[in-house]
Amino acid sequence: MPNFYSHTRASTSLMRRLKRSLINPTALTRPRCFTTTEGHRPTLVHKRSLDILHDPWFNKGTAFSMTERDRMDLRGLLPPNVMSSEQQIKRFMVDLKRLEVQARDGPSDPNALAKWRILNRLHDRNETMYYKVLIANIEEYAPIVYTPTVGLVCQNYSGLFRRPRGMYFSAEDRGEMMSMVYNWPADQVDMIVVTDGSRILGLGDLGIQGIGIAIGKLDLYVAAAGINPQRVLPIMIDVGTNNEKLIKDPLYLGLQQHRLEGDEYVGVIDEFMEAVFTRWPNVIVQFEDFQSKWAFKLLQRYRNTHRMFNDDVQGTAGVAIAGLLGAVRAQGRPMIDFPKQKIVVAGAGSAGIGVVNAARKTMARMLGNNETAFDSAKSQFWVVDANGLITDERENIDPDALPFARRINEVGRQGLREGASLVEVVRQVQPDVLLGLSGVGGLFSKEVLEALKGSTSTKPAIFAMSNPTKNAECTPDQAFKIVGDNIIFASGSPFRDVGLGNGRIGHCNQGNNMYLFPGIGLGTLLSGSGIISDGMLQAAAERLAAYMTEEEVLKGMIFPPISKIRDITKEVAAAVVQEAVQEDLAEGYRDIDARELQKICQNQAEVLEYVQNNMWSPEYPTLVYKND
Repeated sequence: MPNFYSHTRASTSLMRRLKRSLINPTALTRPRCFTTTEGHRPTLVHKRSLDILHDPWFNKGTAFSMTERDRMDLRGLLPPNVMSSEQQIKRFMVDLKRLEVQARDGPSDPNALAKWRILNRLHDRNETMYYKVLIANIEEYAPIVYTPTVGLVCQNYSGLFRRPRGMYFSAEDRGEMMSMVYNWPADQVDMIVVTDGSRILGLGDLGIQGIGIAIGKLDLYVAAAGINPQRVLPIMIDVGTNNEKLIKDPLYLGLQQHRLEGDEYVGVIDEFMEAVFTRWPNVIVQFEDFQSKWAFKLLQRYRNTHRMFNDDVQGTAGVAIAGLLGAVRAQGRPMIDFPKQKIVVAGAGSAGIGVVNAARKTMARMLGNNETAFDSAKSQFWVVDANGLITDERENIDPDALPFARRINEVGRQGLREGASLVEVVRQVQPDVLLGLSGVGGLFSKEVLEALKGSTSTKPAIFAMSNPTKNAECTPDQAFKIVGDNIIFASGSPFRDVGLGNGRIGHCNQGNNMYLFPGIGLGTLLSGSGIISDGMLQAAAERLAAYMTEEEVLKGMIFPPISKIRDITKEVAAAVVQEAVQEDLAEGYRDIDARELQKICQNQAEVLEYVQNNMWSPEYPTLVYKND
């Protein structure tokens, strides 16, 4: 005889479902309902059954409790054993190690790309678990979701594309962007990373495939800064491509036409900015991998009126500044001695000039922050591009590089000339720092490194900052072998430390932008500042430079381990918030107004706690169905 109670309960459940479908037949077609907290309270959803399992924002897989399975109509759709998130991760990691080789598309597919594929599949089905895995293994997986592997992903993105992530605005959408922006389901977006694909890392124009870099950067915003993944949005602006290979490729997913230029191009970017800031007035937009000729122009166009920054110009500059200040400390000198450093810069693109501008401002601040200090600081730089040393004798000089053109009569006294080679400049200047932001792999040749042995510094610094790995100006092995053990080495991509013998280690510091941009974004968000000022960027760089202990820097360690990224980001964000308050830019965040924020910032422990409390952590929230 059937159990009467079970039968009644089943009938009640069936009646409830029938009633729901009769009264509200559109319930399952409602837009996603997002949590308004950092995931620590129950989350209202308008989905049930398979729709929940197919939604990566809310799917917990085998971690759904029996109560949730009953309330969300999931009973019978999952294996009966309820697993903890730790058990799920253990299963995934076992699977990952087994599949790393099997997921390769033949011998030409590197292992790193196989790892990316597997992680991406997890991202597609379970966001919370994806970020739990990423945060727990950030040192191993940051190079997979970000540089250098993201470069390989972008090169192959048309073939790797499986399901949409983010939004695409194209030249064909002119006049439609204001309505298009409402197609995104989230009513709250805190962080946008946007690219036009014109200069992806050091790989050139990759067109629409460049969206991979925006996706990777936002993964780090979530993992490092605790920005809620429901409130991030990667965006690709497709204005065409000048990559002839892509234009002729029948499988390319973007517009197969040459890039817009001039006013037409600016018009597309203007329309995009108006659309996203109309729907999300408090959003922060990070510009990423725009070619040099537009990077500076767009930064100057929007930075005083919008919450935006350019990571290639300002983020790279900030990390380089932190490294340069760390190098001064590693030489056993106080940071205040930074204005005395002689710096040879290889590369005059957006990253190179961005770093030089920031370094000049830092020096000027240390010298009194007046016009005289600003003017004298530029004499510490020698900028070399593809045509050699830039002097005032150069024809058709790039306006952005013009302030750093050396006077020809000055360089003449040093035995140099317009267009002097990098080797000549290093040999004659005898710099404290050789800074590479050229995008040219191997530029720091044996001859260049040999010339650096003549440096007047007791511990010269070599910064081979170009990405990805193959574009690094030199490797740490080459630097330590040729210049000697007593150097400071930093790079943009990760390298292994170098064994120097007798138990000594040559530290390979990765000057990774991820040390700064998540903290800059989070600090701006939590301060409520309407713009991102030079002072806020400077405060971020100085906090990063001060993060390392005296003992660590004297060993040549100028950047902290990536494993500490959430703590580093918390410190950097706190510095940004404090600087915004000091500059009277802060307007507060949520229920914390400007006055209360000012009180919080008077105590270092309180501001760190304020930042910490607003960082999202990947914990499964309790899901509650709401039918209205």
